[in-house]
Amino acid sequence: FASRCQVDLSTLSKEQTHKLEMPLEEGEGYLVLLITLTASAAITISDLSINSLEDQKERKEILKRYSTMMMFRNISDVGFLQVKVIRAEALMAADVTGKVSFYFCKSDPFCVVELNNDRLLTHTVYKNLNPEWNKIFTFNIKDIHSVLEVTVYDEDRDRSADFLGKVAIPLLSIQNGEQKAYVLKNKELTGPTKGVIYLEIDVIFNAVKAGIQTLMPKEEKYIEEEDKLSKQVLLRNFSRMKRCVMTLVNAANYISSCFDWDSPQRSLAAFLLFLYVVWNFELYMIPLSLLLLLAWNYFLIVSGKDNRQHDMVVEDMVEDEEEEDDRDDKDSEKKGFINRIYAIQEVCVCIQNILDEVASFGERIKNTFNWTVPFLSWLAIFVLSVFTIILYFIPLRYIVLVWGINKFTKKLRSPYGIDNNELLDFLSRVPSDVQVMQYHELKQDPCHSPRKRKKNNPA
Repeated sequence: FASRCQVDLSTLSKEQTHKLEMPLEEGEGYLVLLITLTASAAITISDLSINSLEDQKERKEILKRYSTMMMFRNISDVGFLQVKVIRAEALMAADVTGKVSFYFCKSDPFCVVELNNDRLLTHTVYKNLNPEWNKIFTFNIKDIHSVLEVTVYDEDRDRSADFLGKVAIPLLSIQNGEQKAYVLKNKELTGPTKGVIYLEIDVIFNAVKAGIQTLMPKEEKYIEEEDKLSKQVLLRNFSRMKRCVMTLVNAANYISSCFDWDSPQRSLAAFLLFLYVVWNFELYMIPLSLLLLLAWNYFLIVSGKDNRQHDMVVEDMVEDEEEEDDRDDKDSEKKGFINRIYAIQEVCVCIQNILDEVASFGERIKNTFNWTVPFLSWLAIFVLSVFTIILYFIPLRYIVLVWGINKFTKKLRSPYGIDNNELLDFLSRVPSDVQVMQYHELKQDPCHSPRKRKKNNPA
């Protein structure tokens, strides 16, 4: 017996993952726990022969549970996710030393399926580069904007598992009932690695519940690796923030050019527009203008006139990323005993993360109006339409009065409620440019398809 700690489960809220750091009663140190109190049995693992969606009775019950009639019952239960992990092909081989190699034709692959803080894994298929798992995983969806992560590892009994490949799939991009071959990516999801994995995914959800949860605080993911200092990531985040700032600078220069009458026709048109807007301005015109911007971009996409290019800064650093990470790891090992270096590294990581947050905020606003996630853009149209109507018919003083009363009485009505900002919660669901690139599905090269080689080669 070494030590122990006690947890009072009555103080924890249900259907939510809690990260607890419990100090040990006897001895030094503390224990980190992830605890979820749930009455749901939706998170399961089974064989392909046991498929709840193929059973018509169970399928009807699931569809009924997430039908429109049940929209206000158990708001946090947004939907149902079923993932069939069928097989993988042409995986990388790992030798006995644990180093990835293409010459040792053996590997012990297993698959980890993650949805937020829910994490399930398959059995290990030993000494096989084309493993077949044939497992079904089911999850409870609490946020339709979550991303399904499927990672393939090589089991190593003497040390930690070796990474073989990974895919990240946003739930809203899934096509139900379609078996697809996903090209595996590297750890950073910036480029392809060797092998493909075959998945068949089904998503059933209630759109009203999903819309309501979009305006709620996003669940924090606890099972993540700690951020490390990387020169490439730091430069990437700086470039992303610079692009957002330059957009504002260019807009300011354009307005300044109108004031300077560099182009008389443009300045005259801007002057007349300014007089008209100021003379006839009403508060409802603010959300109305955002509605028009969304409608215009939607028209460009539907008509095929959208010439936007996904200018990903990550593409410039894909080739050097792995080498840079290896260099950073070696440097940190050499200087691991110098506290001053660690302090500087923590500051740099903090700056790196701040740059990422600022750049992501600007990119998320842009991607909302660019229809990157149609569900969120339609939700924005609905909310903006409601606000436009409210601001048109209801005087501003009444709206401010209701807002103030709500803010002042929020803690009285719900003492333990989480203070949140609906707009920021909404934007947190919109992917940044880096996330769009990470979630982008890679096309499989038909020349390197294992199935095609088998057909062309009778032997």
